[in-house]
Amino acid sequence: MRRNLFLLACCQAIGQAGNTMMFAATAVSVITFYPLRELATLPVTLQHLGVMLSVFPAGWLMQRMGRRFGFRLGSVFGMTGAGTVGLGLYNESFVLMCAGGLILGYAVASLQMYRFAAVELAPPSYRAKAIAWVTAGGVVAGILGPGIVRWTHDQWMPLYIGTYVAMIGVHAVVFTIMSFIRFPRMDEPAAPAGSAIRSDASPTAPTAPPRPLLEIASQPRFIVAVICGMVAFGTMSFIMSASPLAIVGCGLPHAEAHWVIFMHVMGMFVPSFFTGNLITRYGTLNVMFAGIALFLAGIAAALGGLTEWHFRIALTLNGIGWNFLFVGATTLVTTCYRPNERGKAQALNDFLVFGTTATASFLAGVLQEVLGWHPLNWSSIALLAIALVAATWLRLQPEPEPA
Repeated sequence: MRRNLFLLACCQAIGQAGNTMMFAATAVSVITFYPLRELATLPVTLQHLGVMLSVFPAGWLMQRMGRRFGFRLGSVFGMTGAGTVGLGLYNESFVLMCAGGLILGYAVASLQMYRFAAVELAPPSYRAKAIAWVTAGGVVAGILGPGIVRWTHDQWMPLYIGTYVAMIGVHAVVFTIMSFIRFPRMDEPAAPAGSAIRSDASPTAPTAPPRPLLEIASQPRFIVAVICGMVAFGTMSFIMSASPLAIVGCGLPHAEAHWVIFMHVMGMFVPSFFTGNLITRYGTLNVMFAGIALFLAGIAAALGGLTEWHFRIALTLNGIGWNFLFVGATTLVTTCYRPNERGKAQALNDFLVFGTTATASFLAGVLQEVLGWHPLNWSSIALLAIALVAATWLRLQPEPEPA
């Protein structure tokens, strides 16, 4: 179990590094040749749209072909998408960069399912810890991603072309590591404590017939988990996508945007070393409430000024808030389905989450150019209010039976 989780965390670290590179480089690379700055985040928006469109095909494919096949196919899409974005930048084709972002969506959809695969590699009592441990791979991503961008962005001309070449290599490494992870069949329950993980070829019968998706999705836990996941990713993406444009627009150097993204990603993933323990000790909902509070603290820092440290503190708190709220929401959603319902339940969750993320990413660029950094942060409070109301409503519900 520990070996498989470690290798999956490595894939999370390296794959997330590629995703971080996309966030850190794309908007500022677009404005090097494209005059409509308010559309600079569109390739990233289309990546989120690609995630939304890919989660059901990816989930269906993994349910039938296994996690390893599905994840390796995601890496192939990652290599293809990164190459397409780089080719678009080289030819100064905004349309081609957007197409590359859309292709990368499948790779990111697969990447986001690592957290669900982690649950399948561990016994039920380690559910929150397994999610947190694999999510903690993002700590390495937070170092690798911005570091590679800083090193590659001016190695070749045009600026950032080297970054996209490096992204191809990142996805190739993930493709290779996936060969060494043993995943259980998608219809198997989580392994009991101390047991070995069975291979993809091991047959087993489901314990109960799968329920209709509507029945799964109508559970209060599922509704609140999805809402809070949507708010966590939507708010994080809303602010993070606009931050490089805001930083450069304030007259700060491009390198400052790389540092801010680095601190943001550290905030997203460093807490994962203890988020699982916090959930075990204090409960899922309490950790989610703490995440909302940290998001609000980050907004307060963003509204306090436009210096380097205002951006750094704001985006770091934004990342920590995302970690608490999103890991909590993911832990909650894994209690809502049976083993043979994993594919469709997880796909619906990610479809809704990344539909919100795509919208937030697109609006970020537009609102940043039209209204500015401060109004954008004020508008984020409305999203957090929705999560607060939803989590409070679930707290008042009677304790449900296990799925």
